[in-house]
Amino acid sequence: MSALEPRPPVSKAEYVYNTLLDDIRNARIPGGTALRAGEVARRLGVSVTPVREALRRLEKDRLIRYEAHHGATVVDLGEEALAEYYGLRAVVEGLGARLAAARVTAEELAELRELHAAMVEDAARGRGDRLGEQSLRFHLRIVDIGGPAFLGAHARAVRNSVPVPAEASLWLARDQVQAQLDAHEAILEALAAGDGDAAERVMIEHVRRAGAFRARA
Repeated sequence: MSALEPRPPVSKAEYVYNTLLDDIRNARIPGGTALRAGEVARRLGVSVTPVREALRRLEKDRLIRYEAHHGATVVDLGEEALAEYYGLRAVVEGLGARLAAARVTAEELAELRELHAAMVEDAARGRGDRLGEQSLRFHLRIVDIGGPAFLGAHARAVRNSVPVPAEASLWLARDQVQAQLDAHEAILEALAAGDGDAAERVMIEHVRRAGAFRARA
């Protein structure tokens, strides 16, 4: 398909799924909320059929569950689930950093350094609202470099499984930002040195620190 040809329209089920997924991930629909197919259909201007299809996909994503007499409900994650989430992230992203240290190219390292430099500048200018998304790109790029066949997809699946409200980001806490930037710098140094042990260790500690912050929030 050329750049001038129109893209195929998104199906109604895909539209509903993407809308609900974004609302859940960003906590606009908080945990414990009941999702009535009819109400969702009216809000989004579609029939019930694509809503039900979207809800089945969200159930497979483990973002909603069906309960007797209640129907579909957004999963409300407790402390144990959050600990499991950050523990799994630490393992997957730590492995990604270890593998990346053995295969990162000069061009890829320059790309990561450029992203890190942009974060440092934004932090200095007080633009904390940008840092969370940039950090996500930094982490996933490292995992993609280390595990392009499978690990990158797994890292995204883990990230997408738990909604993290924007206001819960540790990047908005000024007393946390420098420590996180220092961790990114240490990861870059380990990658440049080809030190997989150090890259994995720092990444794991970095993710666990984020989990501890979220638990206190």
